[in-house]
Amino acid sequence: MFGSLGFTELILILMIVLIIFGAGKLPQLGEGLGKAIKGFKKSVHEADAIEAEAQAAVQQAAAPQTVTEASTQNTTLNQPAGATAQPAPRA
Repeated sequence: MFGSLGFTELILILMIVLIIFGAGKLPQLGEGLGKAIKGFKKSVHEADAIEAEAQAAVQQAAAPQTVTEASTQNTTLNQPAGATAQPAPRA
């Protein structure tokens, strides 16, 4: 995209930008552009983290849950006679 732009073309573009916006606005434009790039990178990083959490949750849900089922059966069998059975809390 920028391969065909030479040094003189870039200088010409910068001079036109300087004329349009003025010398006082250039630092504000640079700051705004920097904040925009920083915000974009942050959102991409957060999206990657959310995607990784979702994949971990899917993998955890796909794992067999025989241990938790066995532990709930043991708690109901070991209660004294007359006690009401309450399900074990799930994590």
